[in-house]
Amino acid sequence: MKKELYPEINEFDNFMLETNSEHHVYVEQAGNQSGIPVLFLHGGPGSGCNENHRRYFDPKKYRIILFDQRGCHRSIPNGCENNNTTTDILNDIEAIRKLLNIDKWLLFGGSWGATLALLYAEQYPDYLLGIILRGTFLARKKDLSWFIEDGVNRIYPDYWSEFLSIFSENEKKNLLDSMHNHIFSDSREIQLEAARAWSLWAGRVVTNCLEGEYSLEDDEDEEKLINDVKIEIHYAKNKYFVDENQIINNIKKIANIPIMIVHGEKDLTCLPESSSLLHKLIPESKLTLVSNAGHLAGEPAITNALISATDEMSDLLNE
Repeated sequence: MKKELYPEINEFDNFMLETNSEHHVYVEQAGNQSGIPVLFLHGGPGSGCNENHRRYFDPKKYRIILFDQRGCHRSIPNGCENNNTTTDILNDIEAIRKLLNIDKWLLFGGSWGATLALLYAEQYPDYLLGIILRGTFLARKKDLSWFIEDGVNRIYPDYWSEFLSIFSENEKKNLLDSMHNHIFSDSREIQLEAARAWSLWAGRVVTNCLEGEYSLEDDEDEEKLINDVKIEIHYAKNKYFVDENQIINNIKKIANIPIMIVHGEKDLTCLPESSSLLHKLIPESKLTLVSNAGHLAGEPAITNALISATDEMSDLLNE
């Protein structure tokens, strides 16, 4: 029987994590306060957490911790790129662990969240109970190039042409810099045009396994749309603030940590090759390639695989 999200639950705690900068990071807890601590790492960069993200875990077994990364969703200031790097986020994660008096915890991350999970685990392996990954993104040059230079654009040439239409011929020579200039423009009109174009392109790719064509809502929150894309492009332009092949080069540091990996076989956002490579380098890990599924955690087959993983991990950790 396919597994579905656990029933809705409310948080039992939420607070703003103070940082040594202008950023205030939203954190919440739900589930069993005495359960297995698990940190949910959202994707993007630039998105944020929501109440459904609590539901991938058995609330009787897990102490579920969610946070919105710097500049994202309920964290303030929203869309702020200053003092906002991967190192800053990793420092925030470690600050949350210390503040909540957690000795060791499980990390659960998808896409960019998987990137953060791996980077944190490599930096702090002694604090890990295990890792569950979905749609692994290794933040290499070729992973970004696939999405914005030469890759998935060959699968969706019409969608790609529509995205390119907001740029001049000269701007197309360096799309990432041009996109950055547009989304951080002083003109609200230019910002919104760039945010909508990027979100439409990304949304169409990420929903490739869903029925119907993706479209933006008519009543889309324009400010949120712009801020989300600001953070995403800020990180992409800066190569995610990680060295080339950094995760792969340090992978042996986490070879003894229980790792479960879920990846849709038809994921066109983050190619399954990344998860297969991880599994090859850490043969003790468990890799589940989900047939007829793409990138999104909310796709029924991916949800089933993720909840199967959290259930299996709780059994493993409670042995």
